[in-house]
Amino acid sequence: MTMRGEMRVDGRTDLMPEFRTAVWRGGPAPLGAVWDGAGVNFALFSERAEKVELCLFDAAGRRETERIAMRWQTDQVWHCYLPEARPGLLYGYRVHGPYDPKRGLRFNPNKLLLDPYARQIVGGVRWSDALFAYRAGGAKEDFALDRRDSASAMPKCRVVATTFPWGDDRPPRIPWSDTVIYEAHVKGLTARHPEVAPAARGTYAGLASDPIVEHLQRLGVTAIELMPVHAFIDERRLIDHGLRNYWGYNSIGYFAPDMRYSATGSINEFKSMVKRLHAAGIEVILDVVYNHTAEGNHLGPTFSFRGIDNASYYRLAEADPRFYVDFTGCGNTLNMTHPRVLQLLMDSLRYWVCEMRVDGFRFDLASALARELYQVNRLSAFFDVMHQDPVLSQVKLIAEPWDLGEGGYQVGNFPVGWTEWNGKYRDSIRAYWKGEGGLIGELGYRLTGSSDLYETSGRRPYASVNFVTCHDGFTLADLVSYNSKHNEANLEENRDGENNNQSWNCGVEGPTGDPAVLALRARQRRNLIATLLLSQGVPMLLAGDELGRTQRGNNNAYCQDNEISWLDWNPQPQDREFFEFVRALAAFRKDHPAFRRITFFQGRPDRTGGIKDIVWLAPDGKEMTDSEWSHVFARSLGMFVAGKAIAEDDARGRPIVDDDFILLLSSHNDVVPFMIPSLPNASTWTVVVDTSYSDLRAVDHRRYRSGTRFPLQPQSLALLKRAESIGDSIDSRPAPALESKAAAPANSRIVARQSG
Repeated sequence: MTMRGEMRVDGRTDLMPEFRTAVWRGGPAPLGAVWDGAGVNFALFSERAEKVELCLFDAAGRRETERIAMRWQTDQVWHCYLPEARPGLLYGYRVHGPYDPKRGLRFNPNKLLLDPYARQIVGGVRWSDALFAYRAGGAKEDFALDRRDSASAMPKCRVVATTFPWGDDRPPRIPWSDTVIYEAHVKGLTARHPEVAPAARGTYAGLASDPIVEHLQRLGVTAIELMPVHAFIDERRLIDHGLRNYWGYNSIGYFAPDMRYSATGSINEFKSMVKRLHAAGIEVILDVVYNHTAEGNHLGPTFSFRGIDNASYYRLAEADPRFYVDFTGCGNTLNMTHPRVLQLLMDSLRYWVCEMRVDGFRFDLASALARELYQVNRLSAFFDVMHQDPVLSQVKLIAEPWDLGEGGYQVGNFPVGWTEWNGKYRDSIRAYWKGEGGLIGELGYRLTGSSDLYETSGRRPYASVNFVTCHDGFTLADLVSYNSKHNEANLEENRDGENNNQSWNCGVEGPTGDPAVLALRARQRRNLIATLLLSQGVPMLLAGDELGRTQRGNNNAYCQDNEISWLDWNPQPQDREFFEFVRALAAFRKDHPAFRRITFFQGRPDRTGGIKDIVWLAPDGKEMTDSEWSHVFARSLGMFVAGKAIAEDDARGRPIVDDDFILLLSSHNDVVPFMIPSLPNASTWTVVVDTSYSDLRAVDHRRYRSGTRFPLQPQSLALLKRAESIGDSIDSRPAPALESKAAAPANSRIVARQSG
C-alpha cells in the first residue's frame, strides 16, 4: 500500500514522495508503539488534535524518511498499523491543531514530538531555539508561532521487542518490617568503583556487578531505591554553564529507561540488573516523577505533551490558560484530573512492574498527584485506582508526602497501603543530636514508629520510612561537618538549596585536622546511624554515607555529575571502621524483632500479665512523668523495650519473642550517670552497643545490676540487653566512668554548638 501526504517545512507545504510502508487501520489500544510479532501498532491520544502524522527516521535518527497521516481515530486516540515495521524502527509524531496559547492550545506540527508511551528514547536533545513552539526572538509574550523544524535537535523513539529470558526470577517480596532501603544513583554508585569493569561504570550493568551486589549484601540492604531512571532531559541553562541534571528529576519518558545509564544501548540491560539483584535477595524501587515534566513553564520547550495536547496533559490556570498551575516548582503540573493522564501514569507503573519487574516506587512530590482541584485530597482518583489495582496494590508504595503548593505538606496523611518518607523523623533526630532541648517528647514518638502520625488511620510502624539523610541535602559526613551550605559550584551564588539543615559542624566549618573535632564528628555519625537502625519503622540509608562520602558542603548537588556526587570507593581507615559499625548494627536489627515491630507499642503488660511492652525512663531510673516530657533542658532519655511482650505472631502463628533491651540516649556535653531501673526479672544488664566506642567489638561488655549507674558518655547512645544469667564475672559495684578513646575531651570550642 502506498500513500501520499503533505509535508510542511519552513511554512511551505510540499508533497512527500510515495510512502514505501504499507499502512493498515490498526487499533486504539494499547497506546504507544507495540510490536506484536508481525508488525507494529501505533496509537496516540490527543483530544484536540485535528491531524496526527507518524514520522519515521533512518537508523541513525538524522533523516526523516517517511511521514504517514494517521487517518483513523477512535475515542480521541489516533492509530495505525505498519505490517512491515520491526523492532529498532525510530519514530516521532507531528500533531496539527490550533495554535492559540491564550486558550491553552499549543499545537505546532513543525515540532517533532516524543511518544508519551515510548519504550525507548535514543539520542539526546541538541538545544536550539527550534525546540520552542513560539518565536524566541523579540518579546516572548507575543508567543508568535515558530515554524522551524525541530527534528534534527530531538531524540527519537524506538520500537522495542519485549522478550527477555527471565527464567526462574521471582520478586523477593521482603516484608516491610524487615526492609532496609539504600537510596542510590545508578551512575554515582559505580562511576569510581575500581573493581567494576570500566565500560560498565555508571550503568545498569555496573550496578548489577558482583562488587556492588556484594557490598549491598554485606551492608544488610534489602531494597535499593534508585533515583530517577525514566528518560530525562538536561535543562538548557545547565548545559550552557557546563553542568548537567545529574539527579534526573526532569522526566520526559515514563516508559523508557534512560540510555545514558546503559552500557549496551538495550533496555534488556535494565532487566538483567533487576534479575541479578533479585537473585541476591534485593528488591528494586524506582524514584518516579509523575508530578511534572521536562517541558517547564509557559516559556519552556516543546518535546512531547505540550505539542500533543497541552490542555489535556497539564494543569492550566483558569483565569489565563497561557500559564500553568505549578505545585512542583518546576514550571508545570501534570493534570491528574484527566482520565487519560491518570491512565498514562497507571499504564507506566504497571509496565515497570509487569515488564521490567521492579518491586515498588517512591513518588516524588506525591502530594501533587493527590490534588483533584487545588487541595490535597487523600481520596483522589489516583489513590482510589492505586488501591484497587490488583498489580500495583501489591508492590511497595512510598510517598514523598509534600509538594510546593498551599497545604502540600502531608506527612502522616497518606492512606493505608502507603509508606512515607518521614520528614519529621529526619528533622527531629537531627535537631536532637545537634543538641537542641525540649525535644524528648518528639524523640519518643520518632523512636517508636511515629504513632502520632500513623496509628489512628490504621497504619503500622513501617508506614514510616525513617531517614536522617537523603539525596536532597547534606550527606551524613557533611551533616556533622558544616553549619551552612556551600553550593557555589552550582553557579547560583549559593542561593539554591535548603538553609535550615539542622546540622552542626562540631566546632570547625568543613575539613579539619583537629583530632578532637574529628573524634566528635565520628561519634555523631555513629549516633545518627545507630538511632536510625534502632528506631521502629523502615530505615533508609543514603548511598555512600557508610563510606564517609562528602559533597564538600553542597546540599543541593542536583547538577553535579562529577566527583562531588560520585561515591569514593577508597575510603579512609576511619570510614572503613564506620562501615563495619553500620554493617554490624544492620545485622543486629535483622536478628532482633524488638526493633522491627509490625504493631505499635501499647504501654500494656505482655500476654502473661508481666511488664509493659515499653517503659520510658528518666536518668534516675524511674518511669518518666508527664511533666518531664516537656522539660526544655532535658536531653537524656531511656527506653525499656520488652522483647518478650511483642504480642505479635510470625507467618506460622507462633509468638514472636526477643531479648529485653534498654536504649539510652544523651546529647548532653557531660557524662550522665543513668540509673539502671529495677524491673521484674531484670536484675542484670550487659552493654551491646555504645557509640562512644568507634569499634563495637571493643565495647566494654561488663554487666550492670539494677540500681547501679551506667556512665552514659557525652553525646552518645548505648544499648543494654538483659543478661540471661548472672555469672561470676558480674561487677555489682557502681561502675566507674568508661574511658573511651573516641570520646572528645571537654573543650568549650567544640561543645559550643549552635541551637535553633
